[in-house]
Amino acid sequence: MSTAAQRSPIRRRSAVGAAAALTIAAGLLVHRYGSGDSGDILGDALYATLVYLLLALLAPRSPRRFIGALALIVCAVVEFLQLTGIPREVAAVFPPAALVLGAGFDQRDLLVYAAAVVVTMIIDVAISRAARPRALSTSH
Repeated sequence: MSTAAQRSPIRRRSAVGAAAALTIAAGLLVHRYGSGDSGDILGDALYATLVYLLLALLAPRSPRRFIGALALIVCAVVEFLQLTGIPREVAAVFPPAALVLGAGFDQRDLLVYAAAVVVTMIIDVAISRAARPRALSTSH
C-alpha cells in the first residue's frame, strides 16, 4: 500500500473530525440561541449532519452513499424512538440526553434529516473530489 493511500483515511478522519467539532459547536449555539421553527429546523439539520460526519469518522473508506443511507436510518430510528417516551424518561434522569435523543416526534424532522444528509453527502463528495491529486498532464 502506498504512503498516499495510507494517509488518505487519516487525512479524511482529521477533516471529518474538525467538521464534526464545528457542527457540534454550531448545534449548541442553535440550541442556546435559536427559537421557533427556524431554530428547530436548523438544529435538526445540524443533528443529521453530525450523524453523517460521525459515521464518516468511524468508516472513512466507506462509500458516501452508504454513510448517507446509514445516517438517515439512524436519524429516523431516533425520531421514531421518541414515540415511545423513552427519550423523555432518559432526559429526566440525564438532561443532556435530550440533545441526542430528542423529546417529541415530529414528522417534519424526517424531511429535514433527509435533506440535510443529502446536502452533507454532496458537499462531502465535492470536497473529496477537489482534494484528490490531479494527474500530471503529459502534453505541454
